[in-house]
Amino acid sequence: MTDRPTSPDPRPPHPAPDATPDLSSRDPDWWRQAVVYQIYPRSFADADGDGLGDLRGITRRLTHLSALGVDALWLSPFYPSELADGGYDVADPRGVDPRLGTLDDFDALVREAHRLGLKVIVDIVPNHTSHQHVWFQEALRAGPGSPARDRYVFRDGRGGSGELPPTDWQSVFGGSAWQRVPDGQWYLHLFAAEQPDLNWDHPDVREDFRTTLRFWSDRGVDGFRVDVAHALTKDLEEPLRDLGDHAAGGEAALVDFAPGTHPFYDRDEVHEIYRDWRKIFDTYTPPRTAVAEAWVPGARRALYARPDELGQAFNFEYLEAAWDADELRQVITDSLATAQAAGASATWVLSNHDVVRHASRLMLPPGTDTNAWLLSGGNAPAVDPEAGLRRARAATLLMLALPGSAYVYQGEELGLPEVADLPAEVLQDPIWEQTGHVRKGRDGCRVPLPWTTTGPSYGFGANGAWLPQPPSFAAYAVEAQDGVEGSTLELYRTALRLRRKLIDGETLGWVEGTPEGVLLFDRGDGWRCVTNLSTEPVPLPAGEVALTSAPLSGTHLPPDTTVWLTR
Repeated sequence: MTDRPTSPDPRPPHPAPDATPDLSSRDPDWWRQAVVYQIYPRSFADADGDGLGDLRGITRRLTHLSALGVDALWLSPFYPSELADGGYDVADPRGVDPRLGTLDDFDALVREAHRLGLKVIVDIVPNHTSHQHVWFQEALRAGPGSPARDRYVFRDGRGGSGELPPTDWQSVFGGSAWQRVPDGQWYLHLFAAEQPDLNWDHPDVREDFRTTLRFWSDRGVDGFRVDVAHALTKDLEEPLRDLGDHAAGGEAALVDFAPGTHPFYDRDEVHEIYRDWRKIFDTYTPPRTAVAEAWVPGARRALYARPDELGQAFNFEYLEAAWDADELRQVITDSLATAQAAGASATWVLSNHDVVRHASRLMLPPGTDTNAWLLSGGNAPAVDPEAGLRRARAATLLMLALPGSAYVYQGEELGLPEVADLPAEVLQDPIWEQTGHVRKGRDGCRVPLPWTTTGPSYGFGANGAWLPQPPSFAAYAVEAQDGVEGSTLELYRTALRLRRKLIDGETLGWVEGTPEGVLLFDRGDGWRCVTNLSTEPVPLPAGEVALTSAPLSGTHLPPDTTVWLTR
């Protein structure tokens, strides 16, 4: 694996403003109520003008995060990759993709982030590697029955000459989860064929990931986001089980199995791995943090978030909830109870690199097939961007008032909508090809950010961008919103500044007797949040208005509006 010496501390790329107070340096539990900003590196900022975002581009724009007021940044994969799955096909988990920079660039990024009071979290991908990984290339050369193949999941096929896959298991991206190699054997890939699954029963695999965790921790990384945390361990006892009607990939496959017994999702044995990782995390001061991406029901998700394991897990029930007061109240209540049972804090997220941006998604009627909507170019049904932004701003203030950690996806602080009308010829997500052009994929939420109102890529870089930006992005640019009263960017800045001052404890108290369609809860001493999800204005409760997502109607709270009140 790649390992190079660090370079001397470089000069900052530009003068920095006053640093955000680094609460985490004084509190090893900083992550429990942190606001974490997710960066998809290829779409954040391009320093060298090749159209692809890079590490130096991120470093030059870190003052944006400092001024925003977040506590940490989370970097989606920046490792060597052929981009068969947007960087989640990792060829070297201890290197940097040359198109994105070098290890020296990474070290400079971490130093600048820490100077600004920002923690750094990196994505790690333990379920699979790229097919370009040295181990997999060695396995292909070594042939059937070799020790090199034992690090992955190779099996003989079925049928008269092994021409059929070993099982009926399906890939999350569509089609069989097995790929045949020239010598006749098949290997398992729960995602793209370029992402062969590792065999976590093999000691080499476990030791190599221990090395990876130490490698990045020693370079100053403060925490890890664990990709597909629920899929590492698998039941590989022969004969492998067919799943019949339950062969499709994804969380839905879990409901037909007793907890912990699915052949390759959320098996009980996976927790041995994370208890082992926790021992490594706790050798650092402060201990390194971790959060699981585990698409499993709440009670099972709590297991990943236990203090002796990863400590936190993403709460996807909240992301998937409809814009409905009763549903959101139940999801919030259940999520807080689940986190408390695990000894963790809750997590909240509205958008990320895998889902339709919430400024568009929250306006879709309940039950809308988002893939069909994307295939229609965002026209069936059409989404009013102004109404979508209003609802997104209200949802954001609601999320930021909840106890626990909030994860903010790049560009949502600008109010960016989904780019649903990307033409087929520019799509990059492997889902598009893997499903035979049936599922459009995730490119619409990965379109590069607009920083300026003009230029070939609206300030993203000196030239164009790897995915085309619509002309409407000019109005959402940082330059267009910076210092503009009432802009979405200034709303986020104000909300994060107030949140630091108001945050108190990890509980909330629901206020009973509120009008139908309204959420009202108290946080600590004298801070309350009210969200009107109904279609009519409602009377504003008593209190001094600290912040509102949209203008008020005298003494009433309009629909799709959130207000923070102090008493």
